[in-house]
Amino acid sequence: MATSKAQTSAVRLEGITKRFGDVVANDDIDFTLERGEVHALLGENGSGKTTLMSVLYGLYDQNAGTIHVDGEPRSFDSPRDAMDAGVGMIHQHFQLVEPMTVLQNVVLGHEPTENGLVDESAARAEIEEISSRYDFDVDEYLDTPVRDLDLGTRQRVEIVKSLYRGAEILILDEPTAVLTPQEVEGLFDVMDELTAAGRSLIFITHKLDEGLTAADRVTVLRDGAAVGTVPADGTTEQELARMMVGREILFDRQPRETNPGDPVLEAAELRVRGDRGLERVTDVDLTVREGEILGIAGVQGNGQTELAEALTGLRPVESGTVRFGGEDITGMSRRRRIEAGIAYVPEDRQTEGLVQDYDLVRNALLGNQTIEPYASGGFVDWTAVREHAENIVEEYDVQPPNPDTEASSLSGGNQQKFIVGREIEHDPDVIVAAHPTRGVDIGSIEFIHDRLLELREAGLAIVFVSSKLEEIQKLSDRIAVMYEGEFIDTADPEDVTEEELGLLMAGHRHEADDESAADATEDAPEGGASS
Repeated sequence: MATSKAQTSAVRLEGITKRFGDVVANDDIDFTLERGEVHALLGENGSGKTTLMSVLYGLYDQNAGTIHVDGEPRSFDSPRDAMDAGVGMIHQHFQLVEPMTVLQNVVLGHEPTENGLVDESAARAEIEEISSRYDFDVDEYLDTPVRDLDLGTRQRVEIVKSLYRGAEILILDEPTAVLTPQEVEGLFDVMDELTAAGRSLIFITHKLDEGLTAADRVTVLRDGAAVGTVPADGTTEQELARMMVGREILFDRQPRETNPGDPVLEAAELRVRGDRGLERVTDVDLTVREGEILGIAGVQGNGQTELAEALTGLRPVESGTVRFGGEDITGMSRRRRIEAGIAYVPEDRQTEGLVQDYDLVRNALLGNQTIEPYASGGFVDWTAVREHAENIVEEYDVQPPNPDTEASSLSGGNQQKFIVGREIEHDPDVIVAAHPTRGVDIGSIEFIHDRLLELREAGLAIVFVSSKLEEIQKLSDRIAVMYEGEFIDTADPEDVTEEELGLLMAGHRHEADDESAADATEDAPEGGASS
């Protein structure tokens, strides 16, 4: 007797193996997605998560193993084949044409026609029905160019696009990597709506808490192999971390005495404009001292990027001053600031931190083009640069450990470790680190945190920008909360809860606002960050 569709799994992968030359990205993996469930695929960057799902989506041919969708054996030669079978994939980097409208993006390549012409009314009606059914709020943007949408709305457009094309199975590849905490909550609501309607979701992530919050089951990959599958209910972050990295991970903030030294980097009444000419930083005062980590917390888009770029010389200052070691450097170029000892870990590693088509040797030279021993008299000493790259790869555990590897072929975590290593090896006096663990797996996060704490203990001054509340509390000696371009409060990480920080990030000041702000200023070292 034939098995009914309701009794079969939505997806069953058996013995999937995928090789790239001598590298085994997926090693004999079994994976099952049941109907109406969210199944998280968890693992460090480079563990094989996206490769496995790219096999399911028809982007790669497997070297061995079988794919079953709705109980039927399938072989996908392209994403179109997968979509025809009801499998859609929402990529980490959105596949949208920014100048085109939402409607045009959704129907692109699947335009309904009548009498040989595109039936825009039919397309509009279907998209509005999908948006209404899942409470996506996308229908009001149908005539808006994608470039004018925030990231959370763009993601919903991607999901609508897949549903419009008939997807019953959705693969979400690191969908929270670029979202604010509020947008993440909205995405989880969307996922609940989809599964309630019978859709089945695969949620690729390296974030332990999100895997446990959003999923029914979690499968962990490590080094290209499936370590195991566990129910999310009853599993802890510590257990998942142990499965991911094969050892214990330290989660809690370790108590330490703070004894900061002299001021290193200071800003006074700083005003900075953004790319569109609007003021993004307003009258910010800031001081970070030797042996101190100043955490800057805030929801993305509240001026943190412009502040970091102004401190490091990448963006001009409208008014106010920046001082380094007591010297006014407001008009100093980025190159001179590097030479003076100001390192920068940018928030976008792909476009600002690395040249993707360059190998690691050439990327190691970035920022060192005029500095001995890497350059002298206008000539580059490539032997010295190669040794520098090899040292970064070894000391910061960059995988694969080959300095001739192009940056584009590294996982996000390994790219980030290389950037952090390159900036630290400049031997700076201050580091401005903007979201250094964004999109990075737990093992790499721990590595980067440890390095920053070691530098702090060695006496460096560190400005640490992050929207992750747990991370800000774990690393910072003081926390300045930025909202709409201003520091609205400062806090001791020992004296403020995540909930209180979250409210501050949303613009809600403490009830005793004036008193708490005054206390924060008094408790901070003289000249410290204050509103």
